Amino acid sequence: NPGLWTAATQTHFAYPGNRFYPALLKAGIIDWSIDPSAGMTDDDRRRFTERGLGISNVAPRATAKASELSNEELRQGAERLVASIELWRPTVVAIAGITAYRTGFSRPRAIMGRQSELIGGAELWVLPNPSGLNAHESIDSLAAWYRQASDAAGATEREIG
Repeated sequence: NPGLWTAATQTHFAYPGNRFYPALLKAGIIDWSIDPSAGMTDDDRRRFTERGLGISNVAPRATAKASELSNEELRQGAERLVASIELWRPTVVAIAGITAYRTGFSRPRAIMGRQSELIGGAELWVLPNPSGLNAHESIDSLAAWYRQASDAAGATEREIG
């Protein structure tokens, strides 16, 4: 779900210090630095979509912490996300956040990584949330996880470095 800063800037993972875009860069998924704290530029958005990347939310309501969402909001959000996946037909879908996935998709025992199920024909990955609240993950560890999903989609262009 969007954080409050994300809602204000209309840019996913926009809170200063969020590790999402640095991890994408480190993983080789993008090849330019993005500072989303004031909102993505039109050029950032264009380049992002030209790479075949898209971002959505499981739950649309902005909160300070994902734990503020109800289980029902996560389940309804998962249903909306599945409909979007079936419409757009991506090769790979990556969900950032194991708790949101477990609750929204009714998979209480799910583990991080590639899932056995497909959604709308897309390979499904559950990856760590890049929020600073998920302090045990680093940019390096996030990049390694994100790289796996990107490789599965055939979207990674360069070596991690």
